[in-house]
Amino acid sequence: MPQAKEASGSGSTLNDLSGKDWVRHTISWFTLKVRRRTTEEIDHPGKYPDELAERFIAFFTKKGQWVIDPFVGVGSTLVACKNLERNGLGIDINRDFVRVADHVLEQQTLFPTSIQKVICGDALQVDEVLRTHFKNHPPQFDLCMTSPPYWNMLGKQRGGSDSQHRNRKDKGLPLVYSTSIENDIGNISAYDGYLEALLNVFSGLKPFLAAGSHLVVVMQNILDERGRFMPLAWDFSLRMGSMFRLRQEQIWCQTDKMTGIWGYPTTYVSNVHHHYCLVFQNGVKA
Repeated sequence: MPQAKEASGSGSTLNDLSGKDWVRHTISWFTLKVRRRTTEEIDHPGKYPDELAERFIAFFTKKGQWVIDPFVGVGSTLVACKNLERNGLGIDINRDFVRVADHVLEQQTLFPTSIQKVICGDALQVDEVLRTHFKNHPPQFDLCMTSPPYWNMLGKQRGGSDSQHRNRKDKGLPLVYSTSIENDIGNISAYDGYLEALLNVFSGLKPFLAAGSHLVVVMQNILDERGRFMPLAWDFSLRMGSMFRLRQEQIWCQTDKMTGIWGYPTTYVSNVHHHYCLVFQNGVKA
């Protein structure tokens, strides 16, 4: 059973990168060339690319260290961990996603000695989930890499033109993470209630994070169905500051996303083709 090890940030180097790669990883914006989703993966309405997870796992961990994703979905973070020889643990409340993640991981043959585990469980009960799985001896995690549900935005259509939402609907693909799973954070209708639940997840996770470890949380500001701007990433960052130090952000610019003619011809509505990769650190003074 994995044991806690020396905390990161104790005088050792942060990662295995060369100076040239270090500089490349610290540029504040980036684009990605990503592989196509498999038939199974496409059922997840909000999967982020394995390549996105790899970028941050390579920077904030070294080989053999532990990474956790409390909203693992169909396993992108763990695929990245396996490719980079890190140990990964993912939690998801949706049993169908867990099944897909397990299958996807089975297809990854590189570095079979790394430990990858997907648990079907409630991220709001992360303490119980981890202590039960590891028989009260969970490892200390060196990185939390995750993208939580962007509130309830997936189920909302915010325009009449072609869009990813409409394309998925036309193809009969799921538009939301779930419709009936109890405690699914993506189904919380009240904005403040959603943020409170999300902060409770990271509060529960904090005791399992090594001192000096990092968290990368991928989020996006959104428009609700009435066109109101909701600064989700910014509100979340400010509230997370009570538990973790907000270090900075990187911006993932999407170059392959469909555009829509939103608001034409009377109202300004941008095509939002970027996500904030918010970087926090545990156990350090501001």
